[in-house]
Amino acid sequence: MCAVLGGVTGAFVDGVRQLIEALHRLSFALGSHDLLSTGLHVDRVRVVLVPAIGGLLLGGIAAAGRYYRHREIVDPVEANALYGGRMSFLDSVRLGFAALLSNTAGASVGMEAGYSQLGSGFFSSIGQFFQLRREDERIFVTAGAAAAIAAAFNAPLAGAFYGFELVLGQYTLRALTPVAVAAVAATLSEDAISHPPALFHVAGLMQINTESYALFLLLGVLAAGIAVLTMLGVTWSERGLRKLRAPAWTKPALGGLLLSLIALYFPQVLGSGHGAIQYHFDLRLALLPLAGLVVAKMVASALSIGSGFRGGLFSSSLLLGCVFGAAFAQALALFDPSLVHQYNAFMLVGMGSVAAAIIGAPLTMVFLVLEGTGDFPLTMGVLTGVVMASTIVRLGFGYSFSTWRFHQRGLGLRGAHDVGWIADLTVGRMMRADPKIAMSTMTIAELRKKYPIGSAKRIFVVTPDAQYLGAFELAKAHEAALDPSADTATIASIAGKPDAHLFAFQNVRTALARFDQFETEVMPVFASGDRHEIIGYLTEAYALKRYTQELERRRSAELGEQDLFSIGPLPK
Repeated sequence: MCAVLGGVTGAFVDGVRQLIEALHRLSFALGSHDLLSTGLHVDRVRVVLVPAIGGLLLGGIAAAGRYYRHREIVDPVEANALYGGRMSFLDSVRLGFAALLSNTAGASVGMEAGYSQLGSGFFSSIGQFFQLRREDERIFVTAGAAAAIAAAFNAPLAGAFYGFELVLGQYTLRALTPVAVAAVAATLSEDAISHPPALFHVAGLMQINTESYALFLLLGVLAAGIAVLTMLGVTWSERGLRKLRAPAWTKPALGGLLLSLIALYFPQVLGSGHGAIQYHFDLRLALLPLAGLVVAKMVASALSIGSGFRGGLFSSSLLLGCVFGAAFAQALALFDPSLVHQYNAFMLVGMGSVAAAIIGAPLTMVFLVLEGTGDFPLTMGVLTGVVMASTIVRLGFGYSFSTWRFHQRGLGLRGAHDVGWIADLTVGRMMRADPKIAMSTMTIAELRKKYPIGSAKRIFVVTPDAQYLGAFELAKAHEAALDPSADTATIASIAGKPDAHLFAFQNVRTALARFDQFETEVMPVFASGDRHEIIGYLTEAYALKRYTQELERRRSAELGEQDLFSIGPLPK
């Protein structure tokens, strides 16, 4: 199934890629072989008009979409983290169309987010049709994203590891075959249709001096700073446009106008950046134009996404890193002209380092360079910069671009690891529905008669209008110290911890935290916060048992093992 669906996805990605190139030629009056991001032969009047018009159209469509469908569109990472891989194909088509329109308008974003959304949504819908298990559905979503990225860059290894690192959140042997097959099938399908050009072509193997690896480490450190500024720039752009208090549907048009002002001086900020990458490998610009283009691309990408254009930073970060690596090499050449012979190496290391730090997929970038060059010493250099940049961003900033966007929305997700099952394991599913309830007006003697010692463990006390008042161990009501006042004292006098309770909708992690907070072993369960009426109770021991069982079951399913945690007979 993954082979067939991967082939379909590859053909679709190739068709969309050719469609975007045709729309660019139409909207920006390009030549038949020109690409928008090269900045060559672009009509300046259209540079001013097209992004704003496209933004206005996108804003209107987005407003209409929010009117008819109020929910947020779930992306592959969020789907795998929270919803067991379940995605809406209709929502995926909506986002894909918005990304297509954004790219047509020249926004400084890549189409890869649209590709992966459509590929994942397509695979997810097929998986839901066949009612796949939660673990298999998550792998299906991963395979869809991998197929889309593999076809977008003609790089099956990079596509597969994009799926593992970003969409699945881990590498497992169980997922290897379907994800790899989907990525390979998508690449072969695209190659059979149109033989797309490589993302970049570098002639011959490059000689890397041993001393250069120290410079690659320095480049990785600086790349981490570029990545963090780019991600923060998106948030700053959103906040700045929000302060204008303009209607939400006009913000893409405002972003388009600002983008046009930048593009008049740096036309290479338009589009995803695919064409401009090879342009910079073929030509060597001076240091100042390269430094200016780095800043311009950072601002243009942040403005595009911050104003509401849809897309991702995958290919944009590749161009940003490529240009930054070129600027770094030019700066080094001022002190040591011999380093100019490793100019392309610094570009590739910069490309991988910045992209890995922003996207959060280091091995994906390493394999992308390896598949594009076949140069293992160079790949080691890229790995050096990628590891440094990724580590600094992970430890210092704590987010990739996708998880940073989740953070801005209030979702505490740090990756695609499956945490959604925790939300599904609710108190309502784990509780017992037979609590021992007694009225607060009952005397201790009456309680002793109704509940002899040993007949129950815990009594929950409620008021005459069924509101929870507290609880106590039954053994406490039978203590000899209470005998003198047993006929007159009510059980309300011995009930305690009225604040120790749970709600049916709370998940197991919240329940365990409340058990720890109140230092109790049993708590009553309420249906809602409006009326504290008992519908059941939950014990800490059972909550821990269910939590451990689910953890073991999930881990076994991920590894494809039936008896991962079983223990055989012990030796005599």
